[in-house]
Amino acid sequence: METTLVIMAAGIGSRFGTGIKQLTKMNDAGEIIIDYSIFDAKEAGFDRVAFVIRHDIEDEFREVIGNRIEKEIPVDYVFQELSDLPEGFSVPEGRTKPWGTGQAILACKGTVKNPFVIINADDYYGKTAFRLLHDFLTEEHEKTDQMRMAMAGFVLKNTVSENGTVTRGVCIVGQDNMLNGVIESRDIAIRDGKATTSTAESKDIINPESIVSMNMWACDPDFLDILEERFIGFLSDPAKDPLKGEFLVPVLIDRLIKENQASVKVLPTSDKWIGITYREDTDAARAEFKRMTAEGIYPAKLWK
Repeated sequence: METTLVIMAAGIGSRFGTGIKQLTKMNDAGEIIIDYSIFDAKEAGFDRVAFVIRHDIEDEFREVIGNRIEKEIPVDYVFQELSDLPEGFSVPEGRTKPWGTGQAILACKGTVKNPFVIINADDYYGKTAFRLLHDFLTEEHEKTDQMRMAMAGFVLKNTVSENGTVTRGVCIVGQDNMLNGVIESRDIAIRDGKATTSTAESKDIINPESIVSMNMWACDPDFLDILEERFIGFLSDPAKDPLKGEFLVPVLIDRLIKENQASVKVLPTSDKWIGITYREDTDAARAEFKRMTAEGIYPAKLWK
């Protein structure tokens, strides 16, 4: 069974300042975080990569990574645009930002036809999660009425930035590591050994050992049909903020779980996240990749 890695790289990256943060070089060979993710995914057995990007960054994206990666693994490009809406809907006046991760993955419909794993372009996940999720997608499962999914479960303390707060999906995990819910939580920080957040729903349950989502999900292609249906519902909702409202994958999955439409297996990993949420994160990320190279976890140049 073929599997695809879907990389969300359309983010505007407003907190990073000028430049495209997904394309920041991490080693002397000029390779970036996406290179490490694709290297790990290919090693785990993934067969294809689909990049979700914007048309306005396409030329630079292809020059910096796409043309190079196409020599290593088959690549598809799909595009997330603010104006890419279902028939009958239009962009509200004053809206400038696309509609969130749900719209990004929905852009894959018609292109991605294999079981797939979703990741962010500017996050390093470690080798373990790719192996676990690939194995989940390719192993035999008992057929049920629920859509089967899986999620890489990271330990919160391994996913924070020293340079500012982060947004994470705080997970409620039940028996047999099944996901009971996700609370999209903002302004998370760990100080003096305690985790804090501005999201009221998770304030009483969050702690440094909490299992969190890093938007790394394993899905069957049927998930794209559900995204299409639920995106229409989201756009039709008069309660949404027309200028800032986002159609988010974790929020949708939480709803599907509560509606008994999906079952989600949490696959825990103790790997440490590396990301560039803020410009100041860059030096620490480069130092960590340099350490892993010195320890033989990665070659000095990932691709020949």
